[in-house]
Amino acid sequence: MENLVFKTTLDRCRHVQEATTYFEIFCYSDPTMDTVEEHPLSTDEFDNFLDRKGAFAEPILPDGVSVVARLRLILQQDAKHPETFTPHIISLDPEIYSKMIHSLHLPKRGIESSSCVGPFFWAAMDQDEETPRLHIVQRKSDVRKKGHTRGWELLLSHDFSTGTTTGFCKGTPSSDIMESIRLLKGAGPEICHPLLLPLIILGHDASFKTDIKQRDARDWLRRLENAISMRTEIEEREGYVTEGVVDLDVVNRDLVECHSQVLWKRPIAFLRLTDSFKEAMELYYDNLSEDRKSPRIRKMQAAMLSRLDFYKRKWEGIEAYASVTLDRLEIQRSSLYNIISQKESKLNFKMAGEQRKLAHASKRDSSTMKTISLLGSVFLSGAYLASIFSTTFFNFQNATDIPSAVSPSFWLYWVVTIPVTLIVVGLWQWWEKASERRYEEEDRDLEKSSEDMEKLIMATMRKRTMSKVSTWGARVERKESLARDEDNDYGAFKEPKPRKMGFGKLLTVPTVRF
Repeated sequence: MENLVFKTTLDRCRHVQEATTYFEIFCYSDPTMDTVEEHPLSTDEFDNFLDRKGAFAEPILPDGVSVVARLRLILQQDAKHPETFTPHIISLDPEIYSKMIHSLHLPKRGIESSSCVGPFFWAAMDQDEETPRLHIVQRKSDVRKKGHTRGWELLLSHDFSTGTTTGFCKGTPSSDIMESIRLLKGAGPEICHPLLLPLIILGHDASFKTDIKQRDARDWLRRLENAISMRTEIEEREGYVTEGVVDLDVVNRDLVECHSQVLWKRPIAFLRLTDSFKEAMELYYDNLSEDRKSPRIRKMQAAMLSRLDFYKRKWEGIEAYASVTLDRLEIQRSSLYNIISQKESKLNFKMAGEQRKLAHASKRDSSTMKTISLLGSVFLSGAYLASIFSTTFFNFQNATDIPSAVSPSFWLYWVVTIPVTLIVVGLWQWWEKASERRYEEEDRDLEKSSEDMEKLIMATMRKRTMSKVSTWGARVERKESLARDEDNDYGAFKEPKPRKMGFGKLLTVPTVRF
């Protein structure tokens, strides 16, 4: 089944090219013969390295000299292709990759972990009773920054019968692989322990950088608390206060950034990783033959377990520290949202008041227009008829009947009135259309003004003046200043004054401090 799954997964993968080197450490019973070599590995020499032929053949040792420990790695510690740690991407030709896995007896399940997220560690025996080997897979390949990957991976196989550890290691320049290999070069006979390199890599994750990052996040949080709570410690150089005004937009942005920094390298993942490491170390020691459990191995096993416990305690401390920081961040976020909500309520109330005034003004204007329209309707008919009857087309004084009172030229009135009326109505229609276009432009300008006003309101809403600072420290300072004031009759923080009693003794009346 392992071969089938490996072949299926390998067929699914694409490959990219990366610079490859080989790394070998041989430790002998005679320390003067120890060798450490790291050189580029070309495609032509790849098979020779895997099969230990040519320049990589077993050296002929002098009598009485034996191999104590061997470490043989294929390295790609300067991987630069942006997709080198993308799922289903390998950095060797599929045929070469397959031969490397089989020749070095590396874990075939390693290719299935290309899509793993977070820090990943797995260790198990290969179920080969004749030549038992410990398989190890360790990687973290889901980290990307500015479009570039910062991942790394490690495949190891340890042969219990010969004490030889073989493996494949790949990392980017921004990862800790280069530094880990540099430290490994000075390990000497300690390379006999297959978990030495994985523990070195884990040590970089638990380095001082993580502690400093959490400390910086806590200091950042204190500055945010000063800005949100309006404490007297707030300073303008921190960027939150400008001319006595707190920019809540900047505060909100920094709250998010500070939260993300606290969540960097979440300790719970590495705490679980230390438990997996401990199980792997116990698995290695339990499967080690008695003749190979030398005092050096026992001492090294104990030292590595002790260091692993040290890392675990560090991560537990970071977990507790980060948890408190996250709780305080949540409190400040809630406080910030409450401040913004209060300002929104005040502005909404103010806008509602302005709208109410506008509605009342519109109502008054509407009532006035109705009155004018009613008066016009009442007097328009009478005025119109009076103006017509007062013209020379009508003469009711000398007329004997109504037809004789109407002038024969009365038709001229209609000839002039009807065209003029049509012209006036046409001009009115033209004016209305022009007004509609003007109103549309005004509506667009009004909408733009509304958007600008909304931006101004939002900017005002996210700012809080420092003129109303009322913190505990400010109240204490005010009480102390009142206590120093001789004209203060409230007695705030005043020292008790002696009073003379009638029988000539002094009685001190205590003052209760609140």
